[in-house]
Amino acid sequence: MNRSEPAKASLRLESDRAVFSGRWTARHIGRVGHQIEHTAWPAGKLTFELSEVERMDTAGAWLLHRLQRQLTSKGMSVELEGVTPEMQGLLKLVSESGVMASDLPRPERTGALQNLGQTSLRSLQSAMGLIAFVGEAWLAGIRLMLHPGRIRWAEIAHSLGEAGHKALPIVGLLAFLLGIVITYQGGVQLRQYGASIFVADLVGLSMLRELAPIMTAIIVAGRTGSAYTAQIGTMQVTEEVDALRSIGIQPMELLVLPKLLALMIALPLLTLYADVMGVLGGMVMAKVQLDISYATFIDRLQVALTVKSYLVGIGKAPVFAAMIAIIGCYQGFKVSGSAASVGRHTTISVVHAILAVIVVDALFSVAFSYLDI
Repeated sequence: MNRSEPAKASLRLESDRAVFSGRWTARHIGRVGHQIEHTAWPAGKLTFELSEVERMDTAGAWLLHRLQRQLTSKGMSVELEGVTPEMQGLLKLVSESGVMASDLPRPERTGALQNLGQTSLRSLQSAMGLIAFVGEAWLAGIRLMLHPGRIRWAEIAHSLGEAGHKALPIVGLLAFLLGIVITYQGGVQLRQYGASIFVADLVGLSMLRELAPIMTAIIVAGRTGSAYTAQIGTMQVTEEVDALRSIGIQPMELLVLPKLLALMIALPLLTLYADVMGVLGGMVMAKVQLDISYATFIDRLQVALTVKSYLVGIGKAPVFAAMIAIIGCYQGFKVSGSAASVGRHTTISVVHAILAVIVVDALFSVAFSYLDI
């Protein structure tokens, strides 16, 4: 062994003597603790020889004191030899502290039923907090309607631009590709029955009533809802929200309502754009795969689609927008502590918003079916 390296703590048993050597410090006692646990100690009287110990700190003294206490509790007699004044002071310090590993509080283990109850309680508290947030936003909206001069049109315009025209490329591309996929998959089956022309019905109804609204809402939830959470969450961490309150500006009026109003305007327009792009993609694919001319496709659309089909899809969009904006802003205000909290609540925001969109869309489908719409 290289003599320049400090000797690690070691222990060897010689009959009724335990010889301790090396450095009994926090940096060098790693392996000796495992050795102590697996040593067969002789019964009766035992002597700890410490004259070969080069150095000792509180970690080493604590380990030695714990070993002495364990052996004494088993009825053995333990004596210390070769103890320097420094070692004696450390041993006295750890013995007077009275804290041993067995005395330390252990984390409480909970059962599956208790975990389920705690999770349910946290979910209920989060739901109640969201309901309270919705109520606060509603009251703030009423105050703005009573005092229109307080409406921040510049902030609404900025949010409308961020949530609206900047989302057009991704929404248009996905809607166009979705129309292509629907036409390709449905056209293969319809052609077998000589009903290729009805692919226009399939693309038009599916895009206008269901796919365009929900697909657009999911994209906006991942793109815009997460941005709302990250922006407000960062302001929470940097205490900008508290600064706004201190100068008399209501965060609800500045940070939430403009985003909510802008998204409720932008999402229906994006849905309409997705309708057009989806039908366009289906029309192009019908021409390529089924040799259906554009004029024939459009003529069939006029027969298959009604104003009701269009309004069903567009009518969902403001509801989806309100949910995405409320959930995104609510999770932003829940951020606290550090940047890690921003990332965590941004993820929660996206997941909850997408889940809420899917659940509400299913409820819409049940209600429309019941009302025969």
